Amino acid sequence: MLLTVSGPPGSGKSTTAALLADAFDLEHVSGGDIFRQLADERGYTPLEFNKLAEENDQIDRDLDRRLREIAVDEDDLVLESRLAGWLAAEQADFRFWLDAPPRVRGQRIAEREEKAPERATEETQAREASEAQRYEEYYGIDIRDLTIYDLSVNTARWDPDSVLDMLVTAVEEYNATADEGQAQIDLDDDF
Repeated sequence: MLLTVSGPPGSGKSTTAALLADAFDLEHVSGGDIFRQLADERGYTPLEFNKLAEENDQIDRDLDRRLREIAVDEDDLVLESRLAGWLAAEQADFRFWLDAPPRVRGQRIAEREEKAPERATEETQAREASEAQRYEEYYGIDIRDLTIYDLSVNTARWDPDSVLDMLVTAVEEYNATADEGQAQIDLDDDF
């Protein structure tokens, strides 16, 4: 089984993906972990590699290609990244999108990164706009198009365990004979 967890920064992707992997005894593959692995392979710290990625689009493309390969080649995992649902495409059994209002996500990031909530919210919104533009430019993906996802959850409304319960229920209650079809994904890039 391949499950994907996507969403903007601060939406609870990592927390939920880890809980989901534990619930179904699956491997958890994080886009952030793959990014750090790519940095290490090339002799950079994650911070140095992130700075380099701002100037070199090949880094984003290499990360996305690696995540796509994992989705195609492996099974029994939870794949987590902003583009995981898109990258896994027809390989995914379930694609989940998590989100929360910018203020909530900013607060979460502020706590995690020890910075002012207003600053974290501003930086996150700027980052999201930049990423949305790059996804459109690189792959023809409109990250705001949630029609490919099986379930979208506002994580500000429920605690992590309640969000997990929703996702587990969705997977466990799935009836393949009643499925009207999986959302098709057309990309401008073959990864």
